[in-house]
Formats: sequence, C-alpha cells, structure tokens
Amino acid sequence: MASNAFFDNYLPVAILTVIGFAFVAISLFMSRMVRPSNKTREKLSTYECAEVPVGDARIHYNIQYYLIVIVFLIFDVEVLFLYPWAVQLKKLGGLGFLEMVVFIEILIIGLAYAWRKEALEWIQ
Repeated sequence: MASNAFFDNYLPVAILTVIGFAFVAISLFMSRMVRPSNKTREKLSTYECAEVPVGDARIHYNIQYYLIVIVFLIFDVEVLFLYPWAVQLKKLGGLGFLEMVVFIEILIIGLAYAWRKEALEWIQ
C-alpha cells in the first residue's frame, strides 16, 4: 500500500521531469538543424571588443586571489547561517542566542588566525 502511494505521489513529478528534459533536448536538436552554418576564418577568430587579440589567453593568477576567495566564501557562508537564525531568534530563545554567539566567536577566531598568518595581506 505504501509503495503504491509513493508511485502515485511522485509519478507526476517524474513525468514532468521527463517532459522537461525532452523539451530541452528537442529544442537543442532543432536549433542545430535549423541554424545556418557558415564557418569562416573571421567567424572562428576570437572577439575581444573589436580589438585584435594579443598574447595567450591562459595566464597564471597569483595564489593570493585564491586565498582571498576562500576567506570570502567562508564568511559568505557564515551570513547564510546567520540569516535564518536572525529570523527565528524569538522562537529559539536564550539557548539559540548562546549557540550563535559561540558560532560567531569561532568565526572571529578563524578571522584572527587568517589575519595573524597574513592571509589577508595583499602584498607578501
């Protein structure tokens, strides 16, 4: 009985998923069949704001960019955790407030550690 209810509940979702994938596949196939294909040297060249491309497109980035991005992502995820907490603060009470204070303290310790190790300094 439960197995039958499972299929009854999720059958419409499965059908709509298949219809969605079929629509995307048919659209991609039809656009490939209908579009004109005139491959010339000019059309295959790189376009950079009407300027002639100079140099290689593959350049090495300074590792400092990646460190800044990682630190940014850590604190960006922190904000994702703070928002639902702030919305539900009245329901959570004192214990919920205390837990979030501990969470913020751990993040501040992590920020102090990154600062102490000079991960936030641009020129090293």
